[in-house]
Amino acid sequence: MQFSVLLFCFSFFCLLMYMYFIYMNKMIVLEIEFLSVSTVSFVLALILDKISLSFSMIVTLISGCVFLFSTKYMEEDEFYWRFTWILLSFVISMNFLIFGGSLFFLLLGWDGLGITSFALIIYYQSKDSLAAGFQTLMVNRLGDVIIVCSSFFYVILGQYSFFTVSYSMSTLILVLSLAALTKSAQFPFSAWLPAAMAAPTPVSALVHSSTLVTAGIYMLIRFSANLPMSKESCSVLLFCGSITCLLGGTAAIFENDLKKIVALSTLSQLGVMVFCLGLNLPMLSLFHLYSHALFKALLFLAAGSLLMFSFGNQDIRMLGGVGMSAPLCLVMFNISSLCLIGAPFMSAFFSKHLILEKMFMSNINMFSILLMSAATLMTATYVVRMLKAICWFKPSLNLITLNNSPKIYFPMILLGSLSVFFGKMYSMLDFSLLEAVFLSKMSSMFINFITLLGLFIGLIFLGQMKSTTLSTLFFLSPFYQNSPKLFSKINKSLVSLDYGWLEIAPMMQKMLMNFNKPMIFFNWPNYLSFNRITWLVFLIFIVFNFNI
Repeated sequence: MQFSVLLFCFSFFCLLMYMYFIYMNKMIVLEIEFLSVSTVSFVLALILDKISLSFSMIVTLISGCVFLFSTKYMEEDEFYWRFTWILLSFVISMNFLIFGGSLFFLLLGWDGLGITSFALIIYYQSKDSLAAGFQTLMVNRLGDVIIVCSSFFYVILGQYSFFTVSYSMSTLILVLSLAALTKSAQFPFSAWLPAAMAAPTPVSALVHSSTLVTAGIYMLIRFSANLPMSKESCSVLLFCGSITCLLGGTAAIFENDLKKIVALSTLSQLGVMVFCLGLNLPMLSLFHLYSHALFKALLFLAAGSLLMFSFGNQDIRMLGGVGMSAPLCLVMFNISSLCLIGAPFMSAFFSKHLILEKMFMSNINMFSILLMSAATLMTATYVVRMLKAICWFKPSLNLITLNNSPKIYFPMILLGSLSVFFGKMYSMLDFSLLEAVFLSKMSSMFINFITLLGLFIGLIFLGQMKSTTLSTLFFLSPFYQNSPKLFSKINKSLVSLDYGWLEIAPMMQKMLMNFNKPMIFFNWPNYLSFNRITWLVFLIFIVFNFNI
């Protein structure tokens, strides 16, 4: 538990520093120059301001809860300390990225996240985890290549830090936005996020809440907090964010694996954040990032507790009534699920609902508005479907084990309390998060209507559904390990074609059988066939002599 205590203490220290920086309204930049070529200074820069301190506070708080939960979840693992040290290096890499102000620290944190996430995803050393780890690594390598290539733009602009941006850096910001899309699993780089579920549940709670997937979004917030993004960058972010949000919600409806449903919900919420960045509202996107990090970590810890109670069963069709045996875990699961919808009196209501309202106030295209409205409907639908399967179905498991360890319930109670009260407290603490909304009554009613319609669809019409193509997002990553699942139905219909080209077609077999009837009559090479051939040769000899 020493790592948990250390992370909690660091989180409290960041909270005190954050309140001091807000009160003094200041920012500290520490620079160390290690090389100078012509007019370009290559520096190591650290940024201490309210954005970096608040984000580090959230990351270390969630990490402390995850470390405390993992002491019970992974206690029977043979290599527990190896897992713990890799997880700690994962958190340290994220903090390098958060406090870094130069390209050197950006690459150090970015590459550290990619390498440690690969080691954590393949931790169970199975075929599926290895394939998922390489898929995650390859997509992250693509973002690394883009960032390395962007170093030429830094040299051309004559600087090596990225916290001081100007209008001349619009091309650089557009290039780095593409790199951020790979790390944040935006369309068309979304397929690695559901595959990363091969990692242990504590790793998933960190990856999907506040570390790996939020790295790209944090980098975009750091850029756009000082300078509004260009129209081209906003158009890319609006399109990718709305498509990703709709894709994640639609895929979650057709999924029956509990951890994958939660992973696809992360995909949907990341699309909301990127869409908010496309509206040029970076601080509001940061606010939703914080609230999402808290309730998503809670959702993963509650789901991991349910998996512990059900002996690792992840199919929601087999988890009926499991939550009723652990009422506190069930309450936390419901709180985090309601935050996904953006229900009133929850922290996500103060961010997600405000993003939807600002969407109707902005002058963006109708296509993006329709996609986000459909994604909001899908979110309510899959959340109710998940709750209906776990909380309201009759019990379907005969063996359920309960564990009342405080190492399991204390992190969930802490995160559950913050999931309820954080939104209101944080908006009162930092007035830069406040946004004025002037919205018509019809638009406000429409937001509530699509949410209620999604709840009704998930409650009444949807039963047990499955789509491998959607749930694995195969069309975004056509790797060989998933191809048999997609092409199985096609292969069944191609059997006759396969026989026709590679072996002997059925009609050709019939034709050959007709030609082979004389040979079948002789039935070579048994004794009867020898007699028949002898008599045939004798008759041919007589006819030949007769003709002569």
